[in-house]
Amino acid sequence: MAGLSDQLDYLNLEDDKTNELPGAATALPSRGWSDDLCYGTGTTYLSGLGIGGLWGLREGAKRPLAVSNTRLRINSVLNSITRRGTFMGNSAGVMALVYNAINSSIDSFRGKHDVFGGMAAGALTGALYKSTAGVRPALAASMLMTGLAGTWGYLKHVLV
Repeated sequence: MAGLSDQLDYLNLEDDKTNELPGAATALPSRGWSDDLCYGTGTTYLSGLGIGGLWGLREGAKRPLAVSNTRLRINSVLNSITRRGTFMGNSAGVMALVYNAINSSIDSFRGKHDVFGGMAAGALTGALYKSTAGVRPALAASMLMTGLAGTWGYLKHVLV
């Protein structure tokens, strides 16, 4: 079209360049930390948006209104969806961003990718996420994220 047919080498992506760390071969192949960061954060953000949207839909549909009007009901539902959806999506996206950054750092430092590095990253992410709420909520979030990261890492290796 513009006469650039094969002159742009950066457009030729090589999908066979996967992560070379020991233990990185899972059901979801990775090309490195940037690949994990982008896909993990995006997927988690969209999942949080969907879950938060469903939460908002339920909340808006159950909210009692002073006047029974269809337009007010729709407005209430849409307000609840946008309030809860963005809250869940942004929170989940930020946690995934921090988790993937910490997990990649741990993997790089240790020289291998395994479930235990992911669990440590989950623990640090959960503790950091709830660190302003006090020690007990930070520990609870840390334990929850450790369990989720361990389950996710185990499932990725089982599905190979």
